Amino acid sequence: MNFFQQQAKARSLSKRLIFLFILAVLAVVISMMLLMLVLLGHPQPENIGAYGFVPSLISPANLADQSALLTWTGLGTAGILGFSSLFRVAGLRGGGGKVAQELGGQRVDPDTRDPLQRRLVNVVEEIALASGVPVPEIYVLDHESGINAFAAGYSPSDAAVAVTRGTLETLNRSELQGVIAHEFSHVLNGDMRLNIRLMGVLFGILVLAILGRKLLHNAHLFGGGRNRKGNAGMILAIAIGLVVVGYVGLFFGRWIKAAVARQREYLADASAVQFTRDPNGIAGALKKIGASQHGALMEAEVEEVSHMLFGPGRAANFFATHPPLFERIKAIDPSFQPEEIKTIAERMAREKQRSLEEAKREEQERAQKEKGFGGLDLTADSIIDNIGHPNWQAILAAAALAESLPDPLVRAARHHEWSPALVLMLMLDPDQSIRTRQLESISRHLGDTAAQQVSELVRQFGDVDDGQRLPLLEIALPAVKRRSRKEIESLHKAIDDLSIADEKVDPFEFLLSQIISSYLQDAIQPASVKPHGRRRIKQNAEAVKTSLSALAWFGHVDNKAAALTAYTAGMKSVELEDTAPTWPQHKNWAEELNSALNTLNLLTPEDKELLVTAWLTTALHDQQASTHELELLRAYCATIHVPMPPLAQVNE
Repeated sequence: MNFFQQQAKARSLSKRLIFLFILAVLAVVISMMLLMLVLLGHPQPENIGAYGFVPSLISPANLADQSALLTWTGLGTAGILGFSSLFRVAGLRGGGGKVAQELGGQRVDPDTRDPLQRRLVNVVEEIALASGVPVPEIYVLDHESGINAFAAGYSPSDAAVAVTRGTLETLNRSELQGVIAHEFSHVLNGDMRLNIRLMGVLFGILVLAILGRKLLHNAHLFGGGRNRKGNAGMILAIAIGLVVVGYVGLFFGRWIKAAVARQREYLADASAVQFTRDPNGIAGALKKIGASQHGALMEAEVEEVSHMLFGPGRAANFFATHPPLFERIKAIDPSFQPEEIKTIAERMAREKQRSLEEAKREEQERAQKEKGFGGLDLTADSIIDNIGHPNWQAILAAAALAESLPDPLVRAARHHEWSPALVLMLMLDPDQSIRTRQLESISRHLGDTAAQQVSELVRQFGDVDDGQRLPLLEIALPAVKRRSRKEIESLHKAIDDLSIADEKVDPFEFLLSQIISSYLQDAIQPASVKPHGRRRIKQNAEAVKTSLSALAWFGHVDNKAAALTAYTAGMKSVELEDTAPTWPQHKNWAEELNSALNTLNLLTPEDKELLVTAWLTTALHDQQASTHELELLRAYCATIHVPMPPLAQVNE
């Protein structure tokens, strides 16, 4: 199942989640109504009859007498559940980093010198670059000894990846890479967005149990004094009843999580193997969970987030969110025997002190990484297959590319104060007169200090190689995102001005502007991100035509006949009428193209696959792709929330 099918699957699961939530709310509401009927809705003695108290309690006559009590109880319970869910969803609008912080996670400084954290940063950056998504924020849960991890967020732009201290200290690099690849699968397949919504929904179902526990915990406050005994007893009975009803919600909550999460875990395991081409990596991590004293257990309260963890964060119970550990291992390593766990446990005890030394050695050996990687096959089908599922060659390419970046520029990209200056530096024009106007624009929008920082970077490093600009941008964006909303908006305006300083917009300027705009807009309001919509290609033919025209034109600026052939091939691939292209020969082409791409972002996942195939057909119709075509493809895909892997190596 490819990226677009996974997006459609995630959307289907979102609808299923709403249906299951409604069922759970009905169950909790009915349970609460029964509780109030037992506590406050006793039938009159003369109406109890020969059948006893319970039958009389639920008799039609008594239900009619207590209709007001039952109605207000039902409405009040549904209101509390709905409001609590909305409140929790609103509280999670900060994105994935907020979830990690709630569990005690500490953000990892990208420039950390801690060898274990340095290894983690390297692995995350390599897989992000290979996947064509921004580098996520990275967190470590230092107080957790178990082996576990999770990814959280609404979109790749606000994603956070967190691992426990036990994961860092217990796993080797290959196993850590398998775990991170598993989490990136959740990021790319739409699971992450589904999971964070599930957190908000389930909080409403669980809120009554939380309220009941609070009342029980403070029961002593309601005692004391003869006149208060009756009230205290009633409050205690209500508290116990709330806990009981709350566990009805807990039952349904775990049922929903199990229904949504279990098969997605198998899929993420398989995707991790495809990412790394090393089944021993993720299988080794799972085996170490089985052999470890702490397993995957976590000390923090993980009921809310259990469905998004790499391994079960609490003891096994009914409706587990994860498949049995040994079944996951067998799915990856069919030859596995449970008896191996004892041998692994003994080896772990002997190797406990080696992890730090291994991480130090790996840092020293990074410069020796294999350079002879293969690029993506130059066909639309093979590239489509790699979207959301980069192969091992792409990860090696990303590792080699990351290693080739100048270390001072990487440090600037990761630095909170210097990252905006580096992003602006990437957009400077080689013409000195235009560059002077651009620096004046930076000073106007962001102040003299920002302009001085950009000038200092230029003075020290000169112009950055074309192939290094986009990776540096992707590394810099997480640091940029941590600035205030006002600063981000000012940076956005400065970027727009830089791109038109020479009164024209070239494809790379458009690429940078689109990627930065898309990322920063998503980062400012992550919960409002729309990764897809309900529109179809046939009803948005003009927008498709605009995008294909620009792609064909910039791929063959000096050959209008070849551009027309490429455009025609793309239109035919989506079965649209072959009308005259709209060549981007006017200065407003970037604005029109941006509008078209925003429209195309609202296509269904299935139609987005057809659209990307059309773009690739246009770019590759002559079995080669120019730099301008590749840059536009990355810009297109960033705008419609499709993580296009790096394609620069296709021509090598």
